[in-house]
Amino acid sequence: MSLPEGSDRRTAMDSMTSGVKGTGRGLASVARGTGRFSRFAFLSARRAAAAEGADTSGLARLIELGALNAAADAAVAISLAGTLFFQIPTGEARGQISLFLGLTMLPFAVVAPLIGPVLDRFSHGRRWAIAATMAARAFLVWALASSINGDSIWLFPAALGVLVGSKAYNVARAAAVPRLLPEGLSLVTANARMSMAGMVGVLVSAPLAVGASSIGPEWSLRYAFVVFVIATVFAIRLPSRVDSTQGEEDIGFLSGETPEVAEPAPVHGKVRIPGSMAFALRANCAPRWLSGFLTLFMAFLLRVHPISGHSPQFLLAAVIGAAGLGNFVGIAVGSLMKRVNPKLTVVLAMLAGAAAAILAALAYGLFALVVLGFVAGLAQCLAKLSLDSTIQRDVPDRVRTSAFARSDTTLQLAWVIGGFVGIALPPNPRLGLTTAAVVLVGWSLFVLAGPGRRTPSPAAAPTTAN
Repeated sequence: MSLPEGSDRRTAMDSMTSGVKGTGRGLASVARGTGRFSRFAFLSARRAAAAEGADTSGLARLIELGALNAAADAAVAISLAGTLFFQIPTGEARGQISLFLGLTMLPFAVVAPLIGPVLDRFSHGRRWAIAATMAARAFLVWALASSINGDSIWLFPAALGVLVGSKAYNVARAAAVPRLLPEGLSLVTANARMSMAGMVGVLVSAPLAVGASSIGPEWSLRYAFVVFVIATVFAIRLPSRVDSTQGEEDIGFLSGETPEVAEPAPVHGKVRIPGSMAFALRANCAPRWLSGFLTLFMAFLLRVHPISGHSPQFLLAAVIGAAGLGNFVGIAVGSLMKRVNPKLTVVLAMLAGAAAAILAALAYGLFALVVLGFVAGLAQCLAKLSLDSTIQRDVPDRVRTSAFARSDTTLQLAWVIGGFVGIALPPNPRLGLTTAAVVLVGWSLFVLAGPGRRTPSPAAAPTTAN
């Protein structure tokens, strides 16, 4: 006997209600799980940021600000990735990627000659300079949110402005770290904690940004706007020590010069960078070049000539995952090391990259590529941490921000050159990896044989990064 029509409707409604309730309970469980993970990550990061006197010195606040900055930048990247950068047809990959490589230099071309000297003039108002980079990006992402779904002429200028603001924040923040460094904590460790906080910020923020972008790319940008506004308040509330320059002018260059010439004389109105920074910067170019080369050479090589038994997607994921793991290990090692010699670290990182490239050229295969990716990520991370600590230690405060801008521009140029070489070479594994090995070995010999190669005497330089 069939049920009455009304009973059928009630049964269907009850089923729909049960389904909705079940879906709601599932979403609530996911939300609770995400919330617990976010709280755990946040509390763990706060405890790590405040360790070893960083809380009382004020460094912990700067580390938390770095996490907010990374969280907002991640939201912007997620929004732009689905609207601007991934609209390129794969058939035009080489030409379009070459254009993209050229465009990546634009933010640095602005930061180095323009933003660096401007920020140096705010050495007594560093908090407001950092806050200005946050507030400017908040305004720009709000403008992006209003124009990203249309053909507004302000779309690209606003996106470029956000990138410039991000680079300006990075150099201003790096120049402020020495003012908040607690006694007994090395600069390498402090920089590693900043990087670790940035990773936590990305991990917590990325799911939120993806959820917002599923509604529309403008919503992830509005979420970034809120985070940038909060970060602006955090920047203004940084300790007043950030604005202090007491004692900074007396910092000597720990690069082996005698005390009489510790502070290089101005050349045509500019201060010559110390030998220690020049040496560390040259050494950093090798792992950064390798990173750019591998990123683009492997992307084309593994698509055309995948290793037998493995798909191109798996191989790319393995190499990229190994590089990411190496970067994470580098940050962890840098944050845990109590005493470190930055000059020795950059040399070891440079030589490790060359050795890994030689191994991959001689024994091409999945294992060798994973090792190469891991070493490339580890070497780039440790070398950059050591370079930052060298600049923070050896460069006078009045030109420190310009020094960071110059170093970041040089390293980005090395990455771009590596990428161009990776695109220009034919997708032949032996040829490409042998070329990389030859370039890295040759550059290592140039760096080790060039100026600044001599290790400072114990009286001239300490073995710590402080």
